[in-house]
Amino acid sequence: MTIPSSTKLHIDIVSDVVCPWCIVGYRQLEKALQASGTDYELHWQPFELNPDMAPEGQNLREHLSEKYGATKEQSHENRLRITQAGAELGFEFSFADDMRMHNTFNVHQLLHWANQQGRMHDLKQALFVAHFTHRRNLSDHNVLADVAAEIGLERAEALAVLEDQRFSSEVRAAERSWISQGISGVPAVIFNHRHLVTGAQGVENYTRILQELAAAQD
Repeated sequence: MTIPSSTKLHIDIVSDVVCPWCIVGYRQLEKALQASGTDYELHWQPFELNPDMAPEGQNLREHLSEKYGATKEQSHENRLRITQAGAELGFEFSFADDMRMHNTFNVHQLLHWANQQGRMHDLKQALFVAHFTHRRNLSDHNVLADVAAEIGLERAEALAVLEDQRFSSEVRAAERSWISQGISGVPAVIFNHRHLVTGAQGVENYTRILQELAAAQD
């Protein structure tokens, strides 16, 4: 079924690449968009789950225990649930006991740079895979530059962006802007600048939301 629309649906997704439900939610929305034939434009927006985390990061299970009080059993159950959700959407989560949570400010700066070249979406997807599937160290500038190079971006320039922090002010301003608009958790999806949907909603719910938006738009 194609959802008719006279104008493109504007979609902002506020997210972080170390947020598992952000990639699950995106894949769910993507399936709903494809199935409905919705004409849309997508814009990724920055959010840091752990802005105060040290550069070296922290063991993921320890982090979840400290931040949310999650027990080892709860963490294990949550990982199974996320892994199952990812598998249903064609995304591989590869959790391990030594997996780490990272500070992602540099990640968002690199994404800002990639956006100037029309490659933010591609880099965002590659970073989700780098973190969750291959457990690569996103705190390492060289790793981030490697991921950028793997999708065809200039590695030396990516490294320079990270070293000189040239986009730090722009990224901080964008993060503050979304927080000031009430975004406190991710994923947060904003349709047409005014309809906020939080969390991974599932393909069916996203499809219903798209239908309602199309009906209101037309």
